[in-house]
Amino acid sequence: MVSAGDFRNGVTFEMDGNVYQIIEFQHVKPGKGAAFVRAKIRNVIAGSVVERTFNPNEKYPTAFVERKDMEFSYSDEGLYYFMDPESFEMIPVGADDLGDAFKFVKENMTCKILSYKGKVFGVEPPTFVELEVTQTDPGFAGNTATNATKPATLETGAEIRVPLFINEGDMIRVDTRTGEYMERA
Repeated sequence: MVSAGDFRNGVTFEMDGNVYQIIEFQHVKPGKGAAFVRAKIRNVIAGSVVERTFNPNEKYPTAFVERKDMEFSYSDEGLYYFMDPESFEMIPVGADDLGDAFKFVKENMTCKILSYKGKVFGVEPPTFVELEVTQTDPGFAGNTATNATKPATLETGAEIRVPLFINEGDMIRVDTRTGEYMERA
């Protein structure tokens, strides 16, 4: 059991027959009245996001979400196939369950597959990935004091902003949580 006063980002719990994950939370102590917890929660199966307030003393059963490392193999007609490295079993995942950060994943990368009672509801890519820049304007020296950026297309097809000195063919490290350039690899 988890009480609403113990909510943290990423905590999963069951409520009203559904499984929810905390996206954001805030403990509020108004000058008048009782304290409460304002939280933005996501239904992990349906994917819908709602904001709700909780009494800090309310208790909910903890939902145990299985996180398993699997290797992305290939995609075919809207399905993305992941291989279990232990049993070599292939698991298909629909495009709706991938999330925005999946645009930085290329074949043979290891991702975390999130499932609840056997139903896959999400894919977590690695936090940092190294990708090749396939298309960008030519780089030039100087003009680095302004922290200027330019658009670049990566080998997975994702587009991000990179510093002016990055050229085509450079390997760069990208933070998949924010989609930002980190450094040259």
